[in-house]
Amino acid sequence: MKKIGFLSFGHWTPSPQSRTRSAADALTQSVDLAVAAEELGVDGAYFRVHHFARQLASPFPLLAAAGAKTSTIELGTGVIDMRYENPLYMAEDAGAADLLSGERLQLGISRGSPEQVIDGYRYFGYQPSEGSDHADMARQHTEVFLQVLEGQGFAEPNPRPMFPNPPGLLRVEPHSPGLRRRIWWGAGTRATAEWTARQGMNLMSSTLLSEDTGVPFHALQAEQIERFRKAWADAGHDWTPRTSVSRSIFPIVDETDAAYFGTGSSKDQVGMLEGVRSRFGKTYAGEPDKLIEELREDEAIATADTLLITVPNQLGVEYNAHVLESLMTHVAPALGWR
Repeated sequence: MKKIGFLSFGHWTPSPQSRTRSAADALTQSVDLAVAAEELGVDGAYFRVHHFARQLASPFPLLAAAGAKTSTIELGTGVIDMRYENPLYMAEDAGAADLLSGERLQLGISRGSPEQVIDGYRYFGYQPSEGSDHADMARQHTEVFLQVLEGQGFAEPNPRPMFPNPPGLLRVEPHSPGLRRRIWWGAGTRATAEWTARQGMNLMSSTLLSEDTGVPFHALQAEQIERFRKAWADAGHDWTPRTSVSRSIFPIVDETDAAYFGTGSSKDQVGMLEGVRSRFGKTYAGEPDKLIEELREDEAIATADTLLITVPNQLGVEYNAHVLESLMTHVAPALGWR
């Protein structure tokens, strides 16, 4: 049994070829797809966060709205760029959205990806302290966020407050007690996966690794997961973490699928990203029997407990629900995922 979710970037464009032509479309269709996915037995609805882009940006109103329309599906992010975040305000938003959804949030966070604008986090009021860089700043914000989620009081109460206070130091409210163990870090390297384990966060690995050792993407990613689990055991945490990988998987079961994805599966791609040699994972596309055989060879999917399916959201809710249904019906059972 493997948890299966979808991951949407929430792209929108006014182009007539797109079925998602505005920010309002992207948001409402994201909720609609979460509802449809839950009805299909999918385990998770995850959303990417990008600033200054025609994509999803502010996750917590979206997660709360999806939580109000669903009852069982996990609701997550993949990932929130911590360079842009006020960790205390984020803890308030996350706590509220988690409680509203019945404690179903699975929050993926990270240093972030290449931006639409130069040093966009500066427009949000943040800049690295002297002697550090933007990646250090993201980890500093994360450290504070994780501490606040523990729920310990840290703020000195006013001796003459507007409302009575409980005894002792005060914490950020609302506090959701289980959320701290449902935080994931989007790791792009094996070393970062080990750091993630030491921090006590779940591991979220995507279709891009910012390193390349010459082995296939799925093998490098499987090694990343193995190193994460070893580092977790060495750290002595008293709970079992989760690991996820993301894939583009398109079963071809009708003429529409063939028109969109009939060229078949692709190959890994290797290129330079922000000056670093990086490896991108392949797209899986084909008739179900062919897909099943290809996916059996994917070492990272085999070892991860959660699989996130990246969806082409601009093709509309109905078509993306069809893709998920095809996967759940024609592929997942044969691979033991269901």
